[in-house]
Amino acid sequence: MELTKSFEPKEIESRWYPRWEKSGYFKAGLDPAKTESFCIQLPPPNVTGTLHMGHGFNQTLMDTLTRYHRMRGDNTLWQPGTDHAGIATQIVVERQLDAQGISRHDLGREAFIEKVWEWKKISGDTITRQMRRLGTSPDWSRERFTMDEGLSQSVTETFVRLYSEGLIYRGKRLVNWDPKLHTAVSDLEVVQEEEDGFMYHIRYPLAQPDNVKGLTHLTVATTRPETLLGDVAVMVHPEDERYAHLIGKSVKLPLCDRDIPIIADEYVDREFGTGVVKVTPAHDFNDYAVGQRHKLTMICILTLDARINDQAPEQYRGLDRFDARKIIIADLEAAGVFDKAEKHKLKVPRGDRTNAVIEPMLTDQWFVAMSKAGPEGKSITEQALECVSSGEIRFHPENWVNTYNQWLNNIQDWCISRQLWWGHQIPAWYGVNGEVFVAHDEAGARRLADKAGYAGQLDRDNDVLDTWFSSALWPFSTLDWQEGQPFDAQNEFVKQYLPSTVLVTGFDIIFFWVARMVMMTKHITGKIPFRDVYVHGLIRDSEGQKMSKSKGNVLDPIDLIDGIALDELVKKRTTGLMNPKQAAQIEKHTRKEFPEGIPAFGTDALRFTFASLASPGRDIKFDMQRCEGYRNFCNKLWNATRFVLMNCEGHDTGRDESLPLEYTAADRWMISLLQQAEAEVAQHFADYRFDMAARTVYELVWNTYCDWYVELAKVQLQDRGLRIENAEAQQRATRRTLVRVLETMLRMAHPIIPFITEELWQSVAPLAGKAPSPEQERAGGEASIMLQAYPKADESKINPQAIEQITLLQEMVNACRRLRSEMNLSPAQRVPLIAAGDAATLNALAPYISSLAKMNEVNVVAELPEGDAPVAIVGAFKLMLKVEIDVVAERERLDKEIARLSNEVAKTQAKLGNESFVARAPAAVVEQEKKRMTDFGATLIQLQAQRVKLD
Repeated sequence: MELTKSFEPKEIESRWYPRWEKSGYFKAGLDPAKTESFCIQLPPPNVTGTLHMGHGFNQTLMDTLTRYHRMRGDNTLWQPGTDHAGIATQIVVERQLDAQGISRHDLGREAFIEKVWEWKKISGDTITRQMRRLGTSPDWSRERFTMDEGLSQSVTETFVRLYSEGLIYRGKRLVNWDPKLHTAVSDLEVVQEEEDGFMYHIRYPLAQPDNVKGLTHLTVATTRPETLLGDVAVMVHPEDERYAHLIGKSVKLPLCDRDIPIIADEYVDREFGTGVVKVTPAHDFNDYAVGQRHKLTMICILTLDARINDQAPEQYRGLDRFDARKIIIADLEAAGVFDKAEKHKLKVPRGDRTNAVIEPMLTDQWFVAMSKAGPEGKSITEQALECVSSGEIRFHPENWVNTYNQWLNNIQDWCISRQLWWGHQIPAWYGVNGEVFVAHDEAGARRLADKAGYAGQLDRDNDVLDTWFSSALWPFSTLDWQEGQPFDAQNEFVKQYLPSTVLVTGFDIIFFWVARMVMMTKHITGKIPFRDVYVHGLIRDSEGQKMSKSKGNVLDPIDLIDGIALDELVKKRTTGLMNPKQAAQIEKHTRKEFPEGIPAFGTDALRFTFASLASPGRDIKFDMQRCEGYRNFCNKLWNATRFVLMNCEGHDTGRDESLPLEYTAADRWMISLLQQAEAEVAQHFADYRFDMAARTVYELVWNTYCDWYVELAKVQLQDRGLRIENAEAQQRATRRTLVRVLETMLRMAHPIIPFITEELWQSVAPLAGKAPSPEQERAGGEASIMLQAYPKADESKINPQAIEQITLLQEMVNACRRLRSEMNLSPAQRVPLIAAGDAATLNALAPYISSLAKMNEVNVVAELPEGDAPVAIVGAFKLMLKVEIDVVAERERLDKEIARLSNEVAKTQAKLGNESFVARAPAAVVEQEKKRMTDFGATLIQLQAQRVKLD
């Protein structure tokens, strides 16, 4: 198979992915002969969604691990699937209906849900198609959807079980309420943005005279004056001397005909504002906690669409909350109790889907009891904490354990109901008198009702479950766990892959998803969901800003793969903005940042970029130049392979093991560094250091193989070769090393860059004597790098002498190149080199030095001749170019080098003179510093002698 002159990723990607999938290479393994299993669960993306940079980053890491373990010979399952995304999906379909002048209420619940399923069939596979573009290799034959029959059954069974155990209940509590969607929402669906607002200062007149300090009122500061209609108290700190004498007394609530008490609570910050705080338990989460502590009445003054209700004075009823605010401020001014309004920056909670200001609302909802003891005597929270404290589940990096523990130790009961139609309808039925019957289906509810002596009508709860509830069951529901069956009686996939090996996730959903999966899986199955949690940072733009539609800085991974023209990119970024006024600024920024649009980098370059960015930390700045650099890496690998094929196809590459092989030090050096790289990569994958694995691959391919070994091999493959007796055996060994190291590197790099490595491997593998794997032979498929064994280090192949010799050669070549550069010699100009030192070593290295340092000859002498020419010193060797020199420039060069080395000697002396360093540093480090000082000193003496010659 002949390679094209240039690397064309699009054609390669479109050809290989369908082949892999059709051949069944992604399918999960259940081979009892394999001792190791690897399983990873895809965090299910929204079925409405499209691939964003976070997905691309996260899925690249998961695919890298999956391909790595598959090549290691493990039974491997990457479990894919999508989430029904209750709110997001319902909004999408409702907007489509709105365009036709139809509301969901016109259709009714059943017809609306049918419409959602129709939409899912047409558009629901967008994100999985995009995942394929990224080269991901999950077992698509096992793809799950959270609304599938099997997963829905798990949801119902879990709800019924938790209810029967007293761990799910219905109650009236404060929740995040979206007044536009008319549903409770989770904290993750609330965006806290800083906005300009006001702090309003209002006087609350004392109901009784103050005979101690003569106060007539207390001044309260609030950003939401309309909520004063629901105030039930004002509070002060119990140790605040300004107000201690008023505790237990009352104030008159402005604009309302009622008195409210003055209470004491340590929650109050005495230093903030006046030290007096209004208490509105039905409309503020902190006040709600205060209200519970003090057993205060809860007065809700808003309807579900955020209008003033009948609990408020008549003149405000029916007003929108923000319209009411204006009128209330005017009325406070008229009543003489409005003090002032100050500009104030405040965090405003908005729904991420609607942009509506979220309202804390007191509503009837279903909750999971997080701290209540279950049948085993422990709460689900305690169980989740123990899974991590015992070491059963490990976090990488370990510091995320603190975040996990902090959230669980301060956890509130989990609101799991949503006032939507799309989702898992809550399996609860109500009698006409408020009776509640929770069962798997209506027939079960009827039986419970009959048993309770109720024969009346049953109506099912209209609410659905929070999407995160079904997601919390993902580790076992996707494996078709059967509730009520012991673990040993479960299906083979459960027994093989629960717990899974690792969860790869961003830190932002440790609370919402990770902790809940631990709770639910442990409580329901008795097993942990996963052994490791690898927590990565979030992808930001190149300036560290969060990528968001409103900022106009979103990048689409598919655009980085395929490229996109500037006008199309501008259109994409400015369409569908919540605030159309931002379009002009976004267009200006985009045209400045991408004047030529975005070039096509291909999937492999993007994946390599993602892997290289996966270092520990919260924020990951995405730099397009990194993509360009890794595209260049792919081109370098492509061109190196073309060189190898041109020089090895049709030649003896050492496949006949009976023929002699004469390996040079360069060959043994290359093989040695390959073993070291193999060991490093294995350790990096074990530590989830994808960035370090990517760096090792990069340095091995680019620096070691392409920049050095290929150049050394060129010398060895020349007609004259190395002028040794058995040139045929030496060149056979060189070709064997070229192809086998290249073939191994392709396998090593494959998990990160699958497409280019597969394409190149097809041409290189035959030269390296690679036959199809046993799996491929059984399947009757073509050979694929995917099913080859991942390289494993063989320490016996590491040759320290070869490493030492070629390291010396590299230093000599670099020294010659520096001499050429300092003397401004043209790269095309070949000059003689005079070298002094061990003659055998120099004669062995001379052919390489001549070629790589552009010398026309290397003269080995006992001592360098007298002269003004610059001399480079490499260990015990002296190198001098035989050219006329500029004495003044050479003096300047030597002075700089002498100054640099003198500084190094001084620094090393200071270290070794520090008793603390010598006592605490490892012995090997101290020895290394001593050797550095000896080497620096020897070189310095030689340079000083050279400098004297020029005076």
